[in-house]
Amino acid sequence: MGLKDKLEFPGQVHETPDGSFIVSQLDNLINWARANSMWPLAFGTSCCAIEMMHTVNAKYDWSRFGFEVMRATPRQSDLIIVSGTITMKMAPVLKRLYDQMPEPRYVIAMGACTISGGPFFYNTYSVVKGIDHILPVDVFVPGCPPRPEALLHSMMALQEKIKNEPYFRKAKEEAK
Repeated sequence: MGLKDKLEFPGQVHETPDGSFIVSQLDNLINWARANSMWPLAFGTSCCAIEMMHTVNAKYDWSRFGFEVMRATPRQSDLIIVSGTITMKMAPVLKRLYDQMPEPRYVIAMGACTISGGPFFYNTYSVVKGIDHILPVDVFVPGCPPRPEALLHSMMALQEKIKNEPYFRKAKEEAK
């Protein structure tokens, strides 16, 4: 088993008699680092938040995937996990938290109530039909409430999305 088999790092390993070196694109290196060091902000309002908290504990332990500690402030977060029913009164607060997050920022919508208003949308006038009307959502996690495995799968899907983003090319396109 050589050095190539042990690395999960983006790039090619070239072995020389003097040692080894890695050749990679800077886009791949930056996106790999960004995808494997996400700092989530929790915005949980109901039963889906319990499942989100369960994902952090020792059985599932999302820190092994690079989602370390849940942050308490949006200024330190680059991912917001919205779980539970969102009412019209909470929508401006959620939007303000999202606006305070630094770029690039990502959103995971967890649960039927967050995605579509759930069963509460038809029984009351104060529930938002889905947070995609308020925020741009990157990954949806369906279920009522979704299992911790579903949240972990959505976080890994978000990591793949981040790894495939053009970092420097996107900056050039925005400058035009």
